[in-house]
Amino acid sequence: MEADWDEVGLIQLPPPGPQHAPSPVTTFTFDTTQELLWTGNDYGRITSFYGSSLDRYTSYRGHAPSEGAVKQILLTENGVLSISKGSIHFAIRRGLTQWHLADDVFADLRCMNFTSKGTREVLVAGCQDHMFKVNVDKGIIVETIPTASYYTIMKRTGQYVCAATDGGEVHILDSGNLNLVHTFKAHAGSINDMDAKADFLVTCGWSPRQQYGFMLDPFTNVFSLKTLSALPPIPFHTGAAFVRMHPRMSTTSIIASQNGQMQVIDLMNPDTANLRQVNLYDAFLTGFEIAPSGEAFAMASNTCNVHLWGSPSKIHFPEYTNPTEFADQPVPPPSMDWSIDTPLSTVGMPPYKEPLLSAWPSHMVFEVGAPPPKPDPVVQNNMVKSEMGFWARNPNTKRRNQIEDTRLPDRINESLNAPKFLSEKARSAQSASDVNLKARETMETLTDMHLDDVTRKDVPAMYGNVEIKYSKYGVDDFDFAFYNQTTFSGLETHIANSYANPLLQLCRFTPWIRNLALYHTASSCLYETCLLCELGFLVDMLEKANGVNCQASNFLKTFSSLSNAASLNVLEELSPNVALTTMIQNFNRFLFHKISEEFRRMGPYPSDRSPLDEALETQAWASMRCGVCRNEILTDGKTFVNELIYPPKHTAKLRPPPTFSQILKASVERQDQPRGWCPKCRRYTQMNQKKTIQSVPDVLMLNAAIQSHEAKQLWATPNWLPTEIGIIVEQGNFFCYEGIDINQHLQRGVYKMEIYELIGVVADINSGEHQKPHLVSMINTSISSPEPSSAEKWYLFNDFLVRPIPKDEALRFEPTWKLPAVLTYQKKSARHMIDNTWKENLDTQVLFRWWSTQPEPPEDRFKLLDPYTEMPYSGFPVAIDAEFIRLQSEEIEMSADGTREVIRPDRKGLGRVSVCRGSGELARLPFIDDYIAVTEPIVDYLTVWSGINPGDLDRSTSPHSPIGLKLAYKKLWLLLNKGCVFVGHSLANDFRTINMHVPKRQVVDTVDLFFKPSLHRKLNLKFLAWCVLKEKIQQSNHDSIEDATTALKLWRKHQEFVDAGVLEQMLNDIYSIGRDVGFRAPGSEGVRPSTAGGRSDTPEPGQRSDTPSSGPTPRKTGFGRGLAIGSPSPMK
Repeated sequence: MEADWDEVGLIQLPPPGPQHAPSPVTTFTFDTTQELLWTGNDYGRITSFYGSSLDRYTSYRGHAPSEGAVKQILLTENGVLSISKGSIHFAIRRGLTQWHLADDVFADLRCMNFTSKGTREVLVAGCQDHMFKVNVDKGIIVETIPTASYYTIMKRTGQYVCAATDGGEVHILDSGNLNLVHTFKAHAGSINDMDAKADFLVTCGWSPRQQYGFMLDPFTNVFSLKTLSALPPIPFHTGAAFVRMHPRMSTTSIIASQNGQMQVIDLMNPDTANLRQVNLYDAFLTGFEIAPSGEAFAMASNTCNVHLWGSPSKIHFPEYTNPTEFADQPVPPPSMDWSIDTPLSTVGMPPYKEPLLSAWPSHMVFEVGAPPPKPDPVVQNNMVKSEMGFWARNPNTKRRNQIEDTRLPDRINESLNAPKFLSEKARSAQSASDVNLKARETMETLTDMHLDDVTRKDVPAMYGNVEIKYSKYGVDDFDFAFYNQTTFSGLETHIANSYANPLLQLCRFTPWIRNLALYHTASSCLYETCLLCELGFLVDMLEKANGVNCQASNFLKTFSSLSNAASLNVLEELSPNVALTTMIQNFNRFLFHKISEEFRRMGPYPSDRSPLDEALETQAWASMRCGVCRNEILTDGKTFVNELIYPPKHTAKLRPPPTFSQILKASVERQDQPRGWCPKCRRYTQMNQKKTIQSVPDVLMLNAAIQSHEAKQLWATPNWLPTEIGIIVEQGNFFCYEGIDINQHLQRGVYKMEIYELIGVVADINSGEHQKPHLVSMINTSISSPEPSSAEKWYLFNDFLVRPIPKDEALRFEPTWKLPAVLTYQKKSARHMIDNTWKENLDTQVLFRWWSTQPEPPEDRFKLLDPYTEMPYSGFPVAIDAEFIRLQSEEIEMSADGTREVIRPDRKGLGRVSVCRGSGELARLPFIDDYIAVTEPIVDYLTVWSGINPGDLDRSTSPHSPIGLKLAYKKLWLLLNKGCVFVGHSLANDFRTINMHVPKRQVVDTVDLFFKPSLHRKLNLKFLAWCVLKEKIQQSNHDSIEDATTALKLWRKHQEFVDAGVLEQMLNDIYSIGRDVGFRAPGSEGVRPSTAGGRSDTPEPGQRSDTPSSGPTPRKTGFGRGLAIGSPSPMK
């Protein structure tokens, strides 16, 4: 404290409201990074002041007034932490809330401090039996720790957390495991203030005095944290109320009394002290804080004032100051000469970066007022002239005082507004802070996906059609995460026959179907058109994706190629006039009949019934009895899907509405009296038809089959669809119960009843005349969770939009816009039965067999894996590269104003895939090099970029003996599930086109290894090979083996840079050379295609760095630095 120190500022906290007294300061602290002083009051409000002048900066309500005073404030780099007795609050310095944590376990919080994890985790304690670890980034309690004492003050220094108890003790806790290391008895009463720094702990407190109650001790206790022992106390005769260690002088402390006397003293030399007095007049101090720089301190008084002391010429708060963000000052408009004759076109538009008000967001436009109603034509045609104008007779077409909604005819149903493209967000993020960007995106999401004001008959926005928008970077630039913040992956819609997405999601969350599909996929099945294998591949991809959008392209491609699918009205392109409800129900029957055949094909099984038949097939005999001669004919009546049958229209009004269980019983037994041919009577007679049920499967697949208005009204009945049903099969009869009837039968125990629970519903959504109908699914995902304790959770799957919804919302149906199409029930005993043993029984024979009729290549160019010495294992590195061909060109729509919009992007197919060993003696030697046979028309072979020539993928003309896509895919799928690590360049695009999701832990992508995010440019493989490896690749056409081995070499080189500690230096040199040569290797100046068939040297976000694009050709510059990277590598 220098001689010129004096009071430089005085501020009074604002009152809580008009005509209220100022509020006292309950806690305050200096900012650690900015010139701010933070204060809290009795009403939960946090207020900050800027600079030595204490100008008011921010003020916000952090805690409810009912919780009382703000107890403590902590600062992090990202924001401000505050606590009251019942909650913890975190906000950015501008006052915007990041999270607020309130819990019933918070009884009386008093103090907090950071743990050994730094500012990422805070320890919160108080006068209660537990203290808590809270994750600062997420705002959640990560651990609850019981305590033996009540804590009022907490300080952290080095390896210890010092916690003051309400009984005058100080507990020394280990900052790592929070175990009690030592206890100091500091004061006989309680501790008023405490601080710790380096190896010293200082305390001030109260002790009882006879006849005077509790009084401040006339000394400050000092303890050594190095030896965990007490040091001689420092006398302070006026009563030590507050103490702080100097932030820059480890042995210096500042002691203050309530009457304003201050003493600066060296703990190692307490005989010399520097005394100062603060003029408080008739007030007394209630708090004391020193700035992190040591150049200022603040004191709070009982008059609600904050006194700031320091040297007027040197005062600053933090050691190193970051700039403080203030509101933008309005720029005055420029002056200009203008008269009534000046053309308005001469007034120019100022430069702008933000959207103009004329481009106001649609979700922020509100209807105010209404246009007048149009006159009734009947009134206009019958008007009679009179002295005061015209009059007409009231046509009585409306009720008395009825008001017409004049906006209704022009109103279009709301739908989700498409988010910004990822490339647009990346550009806008450069000019806006991340906090602002996240807040704005969150507000847009909440605005677009609102449900609060939705009535029963309105169509919520989340049920509307979702469409993928395409930028010049393709589908990868679309922000799918905007629509899905869950851990469950959605399915994309830009693929033909993607109407099947909801049913595929329902199969993925049905444990029996999921287990059997994966079991079959892991077997030795190699049939090219096996839908069950494709279903297993899809289920595995959805589970691995963990919320990342996926596409069912391989499944739908195989499904579309089946010859018998065209005649069953299950293909969109061949059934344009078939309703989606009918199409999904037809697909439901077709799918399970087809996968049953495919499962049996891998038999034989006893009694010709496979495990899949037992899980899905209803066993029954169908009898037809003649009403005249009583002759009976028995046929096989087994089925995989039961169609619901509703009462005839003429009987619906004569009896009470049937329950769902009654409808299901009638639908399964199917009693009817049709006319049929009797072979005994030899004529058509009235027949009695009925099914005799032998057994019901583990999974009941039901088609709602709603055709009549009466059936729609049944489904509109609240709670008509039960989540649980009980089924009894006895002597060929089928009985179904719901509600309390289930409990009654279970209590009796006379018959064996199986309980089935509802897994999900596929529903048809008709959003209105402005949107085409589409299908969604509502699924209870907790049934397929492997955790038995998981709570019931329902989710809406609207293609790639996935959102949690309440159970009542999922099971509510409206005849006007939401009706069920497919329902799935499963035995409750199969809940949480997730079988992953298929991973241990993978049939890997396809990896060790040569599938071509031609002889194997020489072993120095290609060699299959040895099943005894080279069995793939977890962590086994493999280098991969794939080449693609174009199967369909993109569809473009040109508007009248010349704007160009991509309706559907081009569709590519896998043409060649090569996989090489990544380690061992045979490293870089390929063991997979497959050309894929393609039967559909190929639009472009992309030969310059793929190395594939016309005829290479035709089985009749190819010299490479191409194999089927299913076989090539299964090889990669086996490597994936064996835990192999895939090494390559720009693998995200490869795996997306292959239709496979590989977890990040199993991917090593060299485009990311040699990437500096701050420069916003990714480097292509050819340039990296030339610059880092001193090799020239892709001299003629691309070769997938060459690309894969090059990526492997780059990975090894990257490991060398990391081991040597020169990675950052090497990246700077690589980018420096790249700028000199335009980021293109010598010999890359070839002709670049003008369409989306070229390769971009520098990809934009979401695009592979060496795949076709329509980017401009970089400028040609000289090779300024030659062929060497800046400075010699330490590895040389």
